[in-house]
Amino acid sequence: MNRDSKLSVMNSDGDVPPDRVALLLAGGDGKRLNDLTREISGTSIPKQYCRLYNNTSLLEATLARTRLYTLKEKIHVIINRDHIELATDQIPALHKRNVFIQPANRDTGPGIVFSLLKLERMHPNAIVAVFPTDHYIDNDRAFIAHTLRATRLIARMPEKIAILGIVPHQPETGYGYLVPECPVRKCEKTYHVKSFIEKPSLTKAYEIMNLGGLWNTFVMVFKLSRMLDILRQQVPDSFRTMTEPARSSHKAVEIYRNIASWNFSSRVLTRIPQHIIMLEINDVYWSDWGTRESIESTYRALNQVPFWKPSIVSGKSSADRTDTTQFMT
Repeated sequence: MNRDSKLSVMNSDGDVPPDRVALLLAGGDGKRLNDLTREISGTSIPKQYCRLYNNTSLLEATLARTRLYTLKEKIHVIINRDHIELATDQIPALHKRNVFIQPANRDTGPGIVFSLLKLERMHPNAIVAVFPTDHYIDNDRAFIAHTLRATRLIARMPEKIAILGIVPHQPETGYGYLVPECPVRKCEKTYHVKSFIEKPSLTKAYEIMNLGGLWNTFVMVFKLSRMLDILRQQVPDSFRTMTEPARSSHKAVEIYRNIASWNFSSRVLTRIPQHIIMLEINDVYWSDWGTRESIESTYRALNQVPFWKPSIVSGKSSADRTDTTQFMT
């Protein structure tokens, strides 16, 4: 990962809309990786807070990356109430008003609606870029350059939702896919979307790849007002329910206790392909670190040994070594 304390906001060509904000999604529980995070940290913690690579957590890495996208004052993160202690140590640069605290994890749907309603009160005219905090990305500058390109596109096409898509190198049944329809005029490697398919079968994944389908990174860029309009239409009951928690933290606990979990991709994105444009990315190594296998597969791709695995030479785990800089890229 690119880590340079002197990196500053990128503003290619000077034409990126200034009213752009970042929303980091850090409200997941990451239970599938409990065994690994316990092995590394001594206790089970959500994966985004675990230092899985280069002695850096995925949340810290995402925060550093988004500081290339916009000013620190315009970076926001959503966390769960029971993760406050973990998060506070990792996001000290963010003002407390930029940290949205939900009472509990209810999957990506309620968390995103909750956050966007809060952003509406702070930045009603903003273009929002949503960043998951559980992905590995090997080139921050290249990735943010694509995000800024998406931001410029949304400034021109405010009715659209832009999603960054990765050219797949193998079929994955645990990912969502964007299937292209036709190119967006005068926009290189940018397409209108025919369909959004969430977690296909292996056979279907091969078919999608043959159609030029891309992996969904879940990095979305959109005009805030436009996304709120879509949510009012697609999930009206949930939208109304989340209005109160977004306005009053006192009512949030009771309301969250009674709301059902739902997934943003399945409930919203699969239903609105006509509103999506996808940007093809083929110059960045990206991986969704949802499983131990996906993490260790990335280490293998980088010709590195996971630091928690025993060393063939010494018989000790790599975590016992004092040199933690060996994983710099």
